Amino acid sequence: MEFNGYLLSLRLSQENLPDRYPFNIPFLKSFQELVFHPNVTFFTGENGVGKSTLIEALAVSLGFNAEGGSKNFNFASKATHSDLHNYLTISKSFRKPKDGFFLRGESFYNVASEIDKLDEDVPFGTNGPKIIDSYGGISLHEQSHGQSFWSLFMNRFNGSGVYILDEPESALSATKQIAMLAKINSLVDKNAQFIITTHSPILLAYPNATIYEMADEKITKVKYEESEIYRVYKSFLDNPKRILDNIFTSNT
Repeated sequence: MEFNGYLLSLRLSQENLPDRYPFNIPFLKSFQELVFHPNVTFFTGENGVGKSTLIEALAVSLGFNAEGGSKNFNFASKATHSDLHNYLTISKSFRKPKDGFFLRGESFYNVASEIDKLDEDVPFGTNGPKIIDSYGGISLHEQSHGQSFWSLFMNRFNGSGVYILDEPESALSATKQIAMLAKINSLVDKNAQFIITTHSPILLAYPNATIYEMADEKITKVKYEESEIYRVYKSFLDNPKRILDNIFTSNT
């Protein structure tokens, strides 16, 4: 239980910020600092509030490729990431991660393509394992979207590292999300630290995690049962007929 994480806090100085995107995202106008949980930190909130923008900037600040992958990936299909990372200050512990990965669903296809390309570019006759061997041994393009996500998660993540995941549930069934909780926990036991954006009430239930809920003009630390995701899903599942009747009635 001595492990206390690699990333401690994230700061954004409000002095001399440009008056343009992404700095005009409402919550960034008041954001100053947040503290990471040593094991699992979640960011949640409505679409468009800036969750992915923030953790993309965090990942780039740490040396990860903006489109995802490990720090050894330096490809770029199109440079679309913001320069927010240049304005962030990350406080780190004395511990040095031995592993790390930035997973973002929207560009995972490009990561899979890069893995195939790098393995194809290895000179003929060269001995040694291929990159894809670390991802389960089967091209990620030869699997379904969900299977490739799961293969990455189960094979590539080994612990003693920082794993930044942008909505990993987007390709996973509810059953796989529950299984993912078990894998996260096993990796936490191996000194892994996770930073995750999610809309999943299943993933968000990971015990003792720090949850930051992002709204239009602020970012707030909340308990699981206080989160909007939990309240909306619980309300619906408790009485789906009532919710559906209200929706359909209002549309007539």
